Amino acid sequence: MIKVHLSRLLGERKMKQSELSRKANVRANTISDLYRERATAVSFINLEAICRVLNCDISELLEMCPNEQEPERGNK
Repeated sequence: MIKVHLSRLLGERKMKQSELSRKANVRANTISDLYRERATAVSFINLEAICRVLNCDISELLEMCPNEQEPERGNK
Protein backbone atom coordinates (compact mmCIF):
# COMPACT_ATOMS: atom_id res chain seq x y z
CA MET A 1 0.00 0.00 0.00
CA ILE A 2 1.25 3.48 -0.85
CA LYS A 3 0.66 6.20 1.77
CA VAL A 4 0.37 9.73 0.35
CA HIS A 5 1.47 12.55 2.65
CA LEU A 6 0.12 15.40 0.51
CA SER A 7 -2.36 16.64 3.11
CA ARG A 8 0.40 16.95 5.73
CA LEU A 9 2.80 18.65 3.33
CA LEU A 10 0.17 21.18 2.24
CA GLY A 11 -0.74 21.87 5.86
CA GLU A 12 2.89 22.45 6.81
CA ARG A 13 3.26 24.89 3.93
CA LYS A 14 -0.15 26.50 4.49
CA MET A 15 -0.95 25.88 0.85
CA LYS A 16 -4.34 25.07 -0.63
CA GLN A 17 -4.93 22.28 -3.13
CA SER A 18 -5.98 24.86 -5.73
CA GLU A 19 -2.71 26.77 -5.33
CA LEU A 20 -0.68 23.57 -5.75
CA SER A 21 -2.73 22.63 -8.79
CA ARG A 22 -2.09 26.01 -10.39
CA LYS A 23 1.63 26.18 -9.56
CA ALA A 24 2.36 22.57 -10.54
CA ASN A 25 0.08 22.68 -13.59
CA VAL A 26 -1.62 19.48 -12.42
CA ARG A 27 -5.38 18.96 -12.69
CA ALA A 28 -7.31 19.80 -9.54
CA ASN A 29 -8.95 16.35 -9.58
CA THR A 30 -5.52 14.69 -9.53
CA ILE A 31 -4.44 16.79 -6.56
CA SER A 32 -7.72 16.04 -4.78
CA ASP A 33 -7.38 12.29 -5.37
CA LEU A 34 -3.83 12.33 -3.98
CA TYR A 35 -4.87 14.51 -1.04
CA ARG A 36 -7.68 12.10 -0.13
CA GLU A 37 -5.51 9.05 -0.91
CA ARG A 38 -7.97 7.84 -3.55
CA ALA A 39 -5.52 7.91 -6.47
CA THR A 40 -4.84 4.57 -8.11
CA ALA A 41 -2.25 5.92 -10.55
CA VAL A 42 -0.32 9.14 -11.07
CA SER A 43 2.24 10.08 -13.71
CA PHE A 44 5.89 10.68 -12.94
CA ILE A 45 5.55 14.09 -14.58
CA ASN A 46 2.84 15.09 -12.10
CA LEU A 47 4.78 13.70 -9.13
CA GLU A 48 7.88 15.61 -10.20
CA ALA A 49 5.91 18.86 -10.60
CA ILE A 50 4.27 18.46 -7.17
CA CYS A 51 7.62 17.76 -5.49
CA ARG A 52 9.20 20.73 -7.24
CA VAL A 53 6.47 23.12 -6.06
CA LEU A 54 6.51 21.71 -2.51
CA ASN A 55 10.30 21.63 -2.49
CA CYS A 56 10.28 18.06 -1.22
CA ASP A 57 11.69 14.67 -2.12
CA ILE A 58 9.44 11.93 -3.48
CA SER A 59 10.02 9.97 -0.24
CA GLU A 60 8.42 12.84 1.70
CA LEU A 61 5.34 12.66 -0.52
CA LEU A 62 4.94 8.87 -0.90
CA GLU A 63 5.63 6.06 1.54
CA MET A 64 5.48 2.32 0.94
CA CYS A 65 3.63 0.62 3.81
CA PRO A 66 3.08 -3.09 4.30
CA ASN A 67 -0.44 -4.20 3.50
CA GLU A 68 -1.51 -6.99 5.83
CA GLN A 69 -4.44 -7.97 3.62
CA GLU A 70 -2.31 -8.84 0.58
CA PRO A 71 0.33 -11.58 0.57
CA GLU A 72 3.85 -10.38 -0.21
CA ARG A 73 4.97 -10.97 -3.78
CA GLY A 74 6.99 -14.12 -4.22
CA ASN A 75 5.46 -15.84 -1.19
CA LYS A 76 2.99 -18.60 -1.91
